[in-house]
Amino acid sequence: MQKIYALALLCSLFFVACNRSDSGKSNINDLSKTTLYAFSDLAKQDTFKIAVKGSDTKNMHLLFTIVAYNGKEIYREELKAEEILKNYLASAAMKKEKDKIKFLTEEVDFFFDERHFIEPAVTENESPDNNVPDKDFYNELKKNGLNGFEYRISKDKNLYIAWSQKEQKVKIYYKCC
Repeated sequence: MQKIYALALLCSLFFVACNRSDSGKSNINDLSKTTLYAFSDLAKQDTFKIAVKGSDTKNMHLLFTIVAYNGKEIYREELKAEEILKNYLASAAMKKEKDKIKFLTEEVDFFFDERHFIEPAVTENESPDNNVPDKDFYNELKKNGLNGFEYRISKDKNLYIAWSQKEQKVKIYYKCC
């Protein structure tokens, strides 16, 4: 009797394996990462999410959102995959679609690396330089001690964002290489 069960189980596994509809494509549309981080309030955590949208790299984009602890979306940025890839194609061998998908997957994995969360966004002894687009906001961050987040939008361009208590919105406080 045990042999019959074992044989039935083996046949079932074989049937499932043979009938998989795996065309070799990565299901990148299901790719998303979420994390919690004290951002708009030091005592409460906001939800950070990055998700891949689209069916191939020509029409794909990365959607980055931040939802505050109270449920309100406070930041939304769409990064076109084609633009991200364009900035890296010269330095990487990404000719095939699967290589591009692999690169985008790695970007999503890297997006919430702990080094991108900056606590606080600006310290008391830092001074604004030419990469600071809004010196008043920079000084606001110096005083309130809120945290920042940094992400890259191309090979040579990173954005640093933080919550403005004064304006009640997320703003860029630093743009750099």
